[in-house]
Amino acid sequence: MSTVISHVRDEINKLLETCHDGEAGFRAAGEAISTPAIKAEMMQYSRQRSEFVTELEKTVAELGESPASEGSVAGALHRGWIHLIKSVGSSDHAVLSSCERGEDAAVAAYRAALNAALPGKAGALVASQFQAVRRTHDRIKLLRDANEKN
Repeated sequence: MSTVISHVRDEINKLLETCHDGEAGFRAAGEAISTPAIKAEMMQYSRQRSEFVTELEKTVAELGESPASEGSVAGALHRGWIHLIKSVGSSDHAVLSSCERGEDAAVAAYRAALNAALPGKAGALVASQFQAVRRTHDRIKLLRDANEKN
Protein backbone atom coordinates (compact mmCIF):
# COMPACT_ATOMS: atom_id res chain seq x y z
CA MET A 1 0.00 0.00 0.00
CA SER A 2 1.40 3.39 -0.90
CA THR A 3 2.13 5.94 1.77
CA VAL A 4 -0.22 8.46 0.09
CA ILE A 5 -3.15 6.02 0.09
CA SER A 6 -2.47 5.10 3.71
CA HIS A 7 -2.33 8.80 4.67
CA VAL A 8 -5.61 9.60 2.86
CA ARG A 9 -7.35 6.55 4.39
CA ASP A 10 -6.24 7.47 7.91
CA GLU A 11 -7.38 11.09 7.59
CA ILE A 12 -10.71 10.17 6.02
CA ASN A 13 -11.32 7.51 8.68
CA LYS A 14 -10.84 10.16 11.40
CA LEU A 15 -13.49 12.26 9.67
CA LEU A 16 -15.76 9.24 9.38
CA GLU A 17 -15.65 8.83 13.17
CA THR A 18 -16.44 12.55 13.53
CA CYS A 19 -19.37 12.31 11.11
CA HIS A 20 -20.75 9.15 12.74
CA ASP A 21 -20.56 11.02 16.06
CA GLY A 22 -22.31 14.05 14.55
CA GLU A 23 -25.04 11.97 12.96
CA ALA A 24 -25.89 10.25 16.24
CA GLY A 25 -25.32 13.40 18.31
CA PHE A 26 -27.68 15.53 16.25
CA ARG A 27 -30.28 12.74 16.35
CA ALA A 28 -29.99 12.66 20.16
CA ALA A 29 -30.25 16.45 20.28
CA GLY A 30 -33.31 16.37 18.03
CA GLU A 31 -34.94 13.92 20.41
CA ALA A 32 -34.06 16.14 23.41
CA ILE A 33 -35.04 19.54 21.98
CA SER A 34 -38.54 20.74 22.79
CA THR A 35 -38.91 23.45 20.12
CA PRO A 36 -40.33 21.82 16.95
CA ALA A 37 -38.42 23.98 14.45
CA ILE A 38 -35.08 23.40 16.20
CA LYS A 39 -35.89 19.69 16.59
CA ALA A 40 -36.40 19.49 12.80
CA GLU A 41 -33.16 21.36 12.18
CA MET A 42 -31.19 18.96 14.41
CA MET A 43 -32.64 16.01 12.51
CA GLN A 44 -31.65 17.68 9.21
CA TYR A 45 -28.08 18.03 10.49
CA SER A 46 -28.13 14.34 11.44
CA ARG A 47 -29.14 13.48 7.85
CA GLN A 48 -26.41 15.80 6.53
CA ARG A 49 -23.76 13.94 8.54
CA SER A 50 -25.15 10.65 7.26
CA GLU A 51 -24.64 11.94 3.71
CA PHE A 52 -21.10 13.00 4.63
CA VAL A 53 -20.45 9.45 5.91
CA THR A 54 -21.63 8.01 2.58
CA GLU A 55 -19.40 10.38 0.61
CA LEU A 56 -16.36 9.70 2.79
CA GLU A 57 -16.91 5.92 2.72
CA LYS A 58 -17.06 6.05 -1.07
CA THR A 59 -13.77 7.96 -1.14
CA VAL A 60 -12.05 5.37 1.06
CA ALA A 61 -13.52 2.49 -0.97
CA GLU A 62 -12.22 4.06 -4.20
CA LEU A 63 -8.75 3.76 -2.67
CA GLY A 64 -9.35 0.03 -2.16
CA GLU A 65 -9.43 0.50 1.60
CA SER A 66 -11.93 -0.21 4.38
CA PRO A 67 -13.72 2.77 5.96
CA ALA A 68 -14.25 3.28 9.70
CA SER A 69 -17.67 1.94 10.60
CA GLU A 70 -18.53 3.73 13.82
CA GLY A 71 -17.99 6.82 15.92
CA SER A 72 -15.59 7.44 18.74
CA VAL A 73 -15.79 6.71 22.45
CA ALA A 74 -15.76 10.46 23.10
CA GLY A 75 -18.75 10.84 20.79
CA ALA A 76 -20.66 8.13 22.64
CA LEU A 77 -19.94 9.87 25.93
CA HIS A 78 -21.11 13.18 24.44
CA ARG A 79 -24.40 11.60 23.32
CA GLY A 80 -24.81 10.15 26.80
CA TRP A 81 -24.43 13.67 28.16
CA ILE A 82 -27.20 14.89 25.85
CA HIS A 83 -29.49 12.08 27.07
CA LEU A 84 -28.67 13.01 30.68
CA ILE A 85 -29.52 16.65 29.97
CA LYS A 86 -32.84 15.54 28.49
CA SER A 87 -33.63 13.24 31.41
CA VAL A 88 -33.19 15.98 34.01
CA GLY A 89 -35.43 18.32 32.02
CA SER A 90 -32.82 20.86 31.01
CA SER A 91 -33.52 23.56 28.48
CA ASP A 92 -32.99 23.67 24.74
CA HIS A 93 -30.12 26.03 25.54
CA ALA A 94 -28.30 23.29 27.46
CA VAL A 95 -28.74 20.81 24.59
CA LEU A 96 -27.61 23.41 22.03
CA SER A 97 -24.57 24.23 24.17
CA SER A 98 -23.65 20.56 24.08
CA CYS A 99 -24.16 20.50 20.29
CA GLU A 100 -21.92 23.52 19.91
CA ARG A 101 -19.13 21.74 21.81
CA GLY A 102 -19.56 18.78 19.47
CA GLU A 103 -19.35 21.08 16.48
CA ASP A 104 -16.18 22.65 17.91
CA ALA A 105 -14.67 19.15 17.75
CA ALA A 106 -15.96 18.62 14.18
CA VAL A 107 -14.46 21.93 13.01
CA ALA A 108 -11.13 20.98 14.60
CA ALA A 109 -11.17 17.52 12.95
CA TYR A 110 -11.89 18.98 9.52
CA ARG A 111 -9.28 21.69 9.99
CA ALA A 112 -6.71 18.99 10.83
CA ALA A 113 -7.67 17.04 7.71
CA LEU A 114 -7.33 20.18 5.59
CA ASN A 115 -3.90 20.81 7.08
CA ALA A 116 -2.96 17.25 6.07
CA ALA A 117 -3.23 18.44 2.45
CA LEU A 118 -5.19 15.52 1.04
CA PRO A 119 -4.78 15.16 -2.73
CA GLY A 120 -7.37 15.31 -5.52
CA LYS A 121 -11.00 14.37 -4.96
CA ALA A 122 -10.40 13.59 -1.29
CA GLY A 123 -9.06 17.08 -0.62
CA ALA A 124 -11.90 18.71 -2.53
CA LEU A 125 -14.52 16.66 -0.67
CA VAL A 126 -13.01 17.51 2.73
CA ALA A 127 -12.87 21.21 1.84
CA SER A 128 -16.50 21.19 0.74
CA GLN A 129 -17.69 19.34 3.83
CA PHE A 130 -15.61 21.63 6.05
CA GLN A 131 -17.54 24.66 4.76
CA ALA A 132 -20.84 22.96 5.62
CA VAL A 133 -19.53 21.97 9.08
CA ARG A 134 -18.50 25.57 9.76
CA ARG A 135 -21.92 26.87 8.68
CA THR A 136 -23.59 24.32 10.95
CA HIS A 137 -21.34 25.30 13.85
CA ASP A 138 -22.19 28.97 13.36
CA ARG A 139 -25.92 28.20 13.13
CA ILE A 140 -25.85 26.08 16.30
CA LYS A 141 -24.07 28.91 18.10
CA LEU A 142 -26.76 31.38 16.97
CA LEU A 143 -29.52 29.03 18.12
CA ARG A 144 -27.77 28.50 21.44
CA ASP A 145 -27.41 32.22 22.02
CA ALA A 146 -31.04 32.89 21.01
CA ASN A 147 -32.20 30.26 23.52
CA GLU A 148 -29.99 31.46 26.37
CA LYS A 149 -32.91 32.74 28.43
CA ASN A 150 -34.97 29.58 27.93
